[in-house]
Amino acid sequence: MKLYISSDMEGVAGVCAWEQVDARTPHPEYALYREYYTHEVRAAIEGARELGPAEMLVNDSHGPMRNLLFDLLPPDIRVLFGNRKPYSMVQDADSTFDGAFFIGYHGAIGDANAVLCHTYTPSVIHNVHVNGVRCSEATLNAALLGHHGVPLLLVTGDRTTVEGVQRQMPWVEGVIVKESIGTFSADSISPAAAQRAIAAGARRALERRDEMGTFVFEPPIAMEIDLAKVEQADLVEMIPGFERTGARSVRFICDDYPTIFKAFVATFRLGATA
Repeated sequence: MKLYISSDMEGVAGVCAWEQVDARTPHPEYALYREYYTHEVRAAIEGARELGPAEMLVNDSHGPMRNLLFDLLPPDIRVLFGNRKPYSMVQDADSTFDGAFFIGYHGAIGDANAVLCHTYTPSVIHNVHVNGVRCSEATLNAALLGHHGVPLLLVTGDRTTVEGVQRQMPWVEGVIVKESIGTFSADSISPAAAQRAIAAGARRALERRDEMGTFVFEPPIAMEIDLAKVEQADLVEMIPGFERTGARSVRFICDDYPTIFKAFVATFRLGATA
């Protein structure tokens, strides 16, 4: 069995402030929380390995995507680092994988009671819908997995995030490590308890793998993006295939979901320069 792990930081136990997860202007708490983050990923790996996956690939998917402490992970694990990946949080998640875990995920921009909620780049992306479905990062990423026939097996994070994923993908095993109190506070279990719960969730997810489905958007696939600023839409509408639909909104239609996904990545990368 081959397993893909996409990991983020905002959904880690105890996290409730940007300073705890910001590698660019490190606050003293960042060093502590990147360690907790690494241990949650390791817990998922160790829990899964009790059921025998032979190969795993971890994608550090948070911010600059250089957060995991490599020496705290098992020595045979491969990790994708760096934030200029064409498929970003699900780079290299192809049809060779038997399933995927999303560790430390967070809610979509605009979600109530979801700590540090956003969708990829909050300074650019105000909202995104695909085929009329409001998308979080988990939704967008799971659809790329689904395109390759890979089921999402496990998601961890706050209650709003986990239950939001399960509404769209009812088969997914969920581990809730905290209750969000608005955007900047949380009622969290301890790091040790979170690690135990994640390891147990990984085992349950693999035990139930045969029950799991895949999440896909059927063609034609229409992606509609509301941008944060008019000047961002000015730039994005110049990308071939995009149509301006409003002052701050654009649409992109294609039958191929990987192309949709790369168009989304291009949107938040270019939009950030406006």
